[in-house]
Amino acid sequence: MQRKETAKENTELELPEVNFSDYGDVRFLHLGTEWVQGSMLRDAPYDIELEYVQRMMAGLLFMDAAAMPKKHAMQLGLGSAALTKFCYKKLRMKTTAIEINPQVVTACRVWFKLPRDDLRLHVIEADAAAEIRKPAHQGTVDLLHVDLYDHEAAAPVLDSADFYEDCRGLLAENGVMTVNLFGRDSSYLQSLTKIAEAFGPEAVWAFTPTREGNTVVLAQQEPTRPERAALLQQAGVIESRWDLPAKKWLRLFKPVA
Repeated sequence: MQRKETAKENTELELPEVNFSDYGDVRFLHLGTEWVQGSMLRDAPYDIELEYVQRMMAGLLFMDAAAMPKKHAMQLGLGSAALTKFCYKKLRMKTTAIEINPQVVTACRVWFKLPRDDLRLHVIEADAAAEIRKPAHQGTVDLLHVDLYDHEAAAPVLDSADFYEDCRGLLAENGVMTVNLFGRDSSYLQSLTKIAEAFGPEAVWAFTPTREGNTVVLAQQEPTRPERAALLQQAGVIESRWDLPAKKWLRLFKPVA
């Protein structure tokens, strides 16, 4: 049985209505349309339910698992807060999320178990394009997640070479960005080219698309080419610590150049 509730639209900013629906044990976030903007397992609210969102955690393949509590994660676009909650609760990282729609933030607090801000968690209501240029953020982010879509989920809201250059400026040494490039009207190759312009083609890796059409691309602040044995070992650590399908990732994930 499906249950649906709606948050009041923020008319001043002309932002879409935020609502959710329940189907079985899964809760879905919507922005005024049937398109799913995020999800949550109601009995396991800090796990990641959607396959493409799990793939957005592929930066862990290039990071020291033991050092995660000393690292900083940032999400551009909150969605249902799946990545924010996972980084904060499961990885124990300092976590910052930037979201333009205050109603999304409220929905995540009320319906999707997003904790209140504290010393490790900070949700900023702002335009990501402007916020990430602030000096306070430069060079501070180890794990950057970019998932910026409007209510129609047609194409990334921010998808220019300059934007990806700003994203690279956020990254600390050995930092990693992952981007969701799903979109009916977007061009994957054009987006990939822009990311390669900002990061260098040797720094860019990509998954094959999910069945739903989400293509997750990863870019390193500085390119590396770990041996497959090292990646497989790291994938085993990720699976044992955080129950993510990291060994499967390696069958679907490779450098683009």
